Amino acid sequence: MDEHPQPGQAFMSALVTEHFVLQSARTTTVSEAVGRSAVYLTVVSSAVVAFGFFAAARHGLTPVVATVLPALIILGVFTFVRLVETSVENVVFLRRMEAIRSYYATLDPAAAAFFASAGDSATAALASTGMRSGLIEMFFTGASMIAAVTSILAGVGAALLLDIADVPLIAAVAAGVVVAFSAYGLHMLWMYRRGRSAMA
Repeated sequence: MDEHPQPGQAFMSALVTEHFVLQSARTTTVSEAVGRSAVYLTVVSSAVVAFGFFAAARHGLTPVVATVLPALIILGVFTFVRLVETSVENVVFLRRMEAIRSYYATLDPAAAAFFASAGDSATAALASTGMRSGLIEMFFTGASMIAAVTSILAGVGAALLLDIADVPLIAAVAAGVVVAFSAYGLHMLWMYRRGRSAMA
C-alpha cells in the first residue's frame, strides 16, 4: 500500500494556484508600501524646499508652515497606518504560504529537502525568509521610517509654534524634541499592538 497517496489533480491545481495568488498578493503589498513611502517622502521634500523659499521673510513663512505642516503630519500618519497594515497582510500571506509548503513536504520522502518548513507560526514563517521577529526588528521597517519622519515634523511644528509665541529658543527646541520622541513612541506602540495579532 502506498504510504504517500497522491492527491487529486484538481486539488493540486487549486493548491498551486493558491500558492501563486498568495505570492502575488505579497508582491502587491511590498509594491504598495514602497509606492506610499516614496509619495510621502517626495511630498515632505517638496514642502521643505517650499519652506526654504519663504524662510527669508518670517511673516511669509508662518502661514505656509501653519498650513502645510499639519497636512504633512496627517499624511504621514495615514501612510504609517497603511504601511503597518500591509506588513500585517504580508505576514498573513506568508503564513498561509508556509502551510502550503508544509503540505508539499508530505507528498514524497524526498520533498522535505525542497519544501522544508519550520512551522506555520509567524516567527517560523519570517525565519524562512531570513528575517527575525521581535521588538527590535520593529525599528527597522518602512513603517518605522515614516513614523520617524512624521514625528520629527510634529516636533518641528511644536518648536516653531513656541518660537512664534516668543518662548526662549532652548525651551522651544527642548519641547520639540519631547514632542518628537513622544509621537514616535505612540507610533511604535500602535504598530506593536496592531502587529501582535498577526504574530500570534
